[in-house]
Amino acid sequence: MKRILSGMQPSGNPHLGNYLGAMRQHIEMQNQGDCYYFIANYHALTTLRNADELRAKTRELAMDYLALGLDPARVAFFRQSDVPEVTELAWILNTVTPMGLLERAHAWKDAKAKGKKGETSGLFTYPVLMAADILIYQSDIVPVGQDQKQHVEIARDIATTFNNIYGETFKLPEPMIKKEVAVVPGTDGQKMSKSYGNVIEIFAPADALKKQVFSIKTDSKGVSECKDPKTCLPFVLYSLIAEEKETRELMEKLTEGGIGYAELKTQLFEKLLKYFGLAREKRLELEEKPDFVEDVLQEGAKKAKKLARVTLDEVRKKTGLV
Repeated sequence: MKRILSGMQPSGNPHLGNYLGAMRQHIEMQNQGDCYYFIANYHALTTLRNADELRAKTRELAMDYLALGLDPARVAFFRQSDVPEVTELAWILNTVTPMGLLERAHAWKDAKAKGKKGETSGLFTYPVLMAADILIYQSDIVPVGQDQKQHVEIARDIATTFNNIYGETFKLPEPMIKKEVAVVPGTDGQKMSKSYGNVIEIFAPADALKKQVFSIKTDSKGVSECKDPKTCLPFVLYSLIAEEKETRELMEKLTEGGIGYAELKTQLFEKLLKYFGLAREKRLELEEKPDFVEDVLQEGAKKAKKLARVTLDEVRKKTGLV
């Protein structure tokens, strides 16, 4: 059985783009391999400097995944920081990682190009910690978006360098890119992103969710006028979660005229409530069960730590640290 590894940063309330772009894929893949999913709170330290906020967002992300259907009986689900072996491996990998490799990393190049101030060595060596995350569990597959493929390639480069110096130690992971995942538009038509303030939060209270849906930008066409399904944002978002038959029926109304934007947004709002209904209920239940959520993370960490320890012990022997 292939081992699948993925990490998620605790960045706050998940939106529809997060779900369709990564979370749904993670849930589906729990039946397809030996899955290790972690909440990347070490990585979050490069941008989040408030301890209470980091703890809260970490706990919230755990509840989000459990509510959406992640099964802790099938997946090792844990906090990154509960397996400190990964940071020791990251240091060891740093000693064989060329500076030029890290200078070519997209995130670092973007930060430099935009003239961002306050860059840290943590941001610069971010790909090495990510490589340690991947390699310490001897991962076979790393599901990523196209924009994250480079991180897996860097992990492969680092693993190859280490293997050439110290002997065969690490598997070379393969990225798995789900090409059919389209860019999810936000309420303003740009890519849905917290930084743009254009999100539809899947666990927002109903009144807040409705407000987000009704803020979706549309043109000024009337009820009887034909509308283009490709550019009609409420329809595009509806089609991402609706059944094929429902999508086809609504498309006919759009192209023939006979449905206004208010009704269209109402249908989208109702579809969101229905689609995420069970998850929203479970999410509320989990808020009342903090001990259960913590137990899940601790159990996942035990499984991950056992695997990480085997790899790190081998690395320590091969490098002469023991």
